[in-house]
Amino acid sequence: MKQFRHQHQRPKKNTLIIGREMVINAIQSGKQLERIYLQSTVHGPLIEEIKSLAAAASIPINKVPVEKLNSFNVSNHEGCIAQISKIQYQDLQQVISFIVDKGEVPFFVILDGITDIRNIGGIARSAFCFGVHAIIIPDKGVGALNEDAILTSAGALEQIPVCRVGSLMKAVDELHLNGIKVYASEMTAEQSIEKCDFTIPTAIVMGGEEKGVYPALMKICDEVFRIPMAGNFESLNVSVATGVILYEAMQQRMR
Repeated sequence: MKQFRHQHQRPKKNTLIIGREMVINAIQSGKQLERIYLQSTVHGPLIEEIKSLAAAASIPINKVPVEKLNSFNVSNHEGCIAQISKIQYQDLQQVISFIVDKGEVPFFVILDGITDIRNIGGIARSAFCFGVHAIIIPDKGVGALNEDAILTSAGALEQIPVCRVGSLMKAVDELHLNGIKVYASEMTAEQSIEKCDFTIPTAIVMGGEEKGVYPALMKICDEVFRIPMAGNFESLNVSVATGVILYEAMQQRMR
């Protein structure tokens, strides 16, 4: 039986922006960037400007050794390379307003600390199939939504809106201001999933497999629930768990 092996592929050169001034121009022109790679030892006014512009646009910055930049097989990178995003990120408030204006009940999934792009791809696929309006991700601490992630999602990441935010805490505050109830999935929670009401405006937080939902984020969620399991096992894979939760939510919304 042929086994699936995940391989990291070098980004294509036509998806890269090379050099400090070119990266600044790209950000200022509104081009969507997946992330910026900065050589860990570089300094100067242009580097500080890149950091400031990236922070304002919620673009992740990875500080890396020069060997990482050289591995992109480009010349004259000046310690700075940006990767153009294949995902068109959406503004969270604009997405909420668009959903409400259509007369639909908002339904979001929030990803906290999920770094495996295969899990992200699987979650995106389930989200698209089960009626989620958008996925919310932080600008840091999440796997890159690159070509591999899109392939794993079977193209769902190109179909479902993705909102990239500077802070999940602030994103939850924004959801609350719009009357959206925020649930968190936690395997030790007392409340079982069937007790939750997903027919109302809803956002569901899914945490990474190692650490789960960040404790401070958990505290500001409205309710916490678990998925009941017959077997005595640690937990479900986060992609599988998300699929179970979203199916339950879809069932409730279709009644």
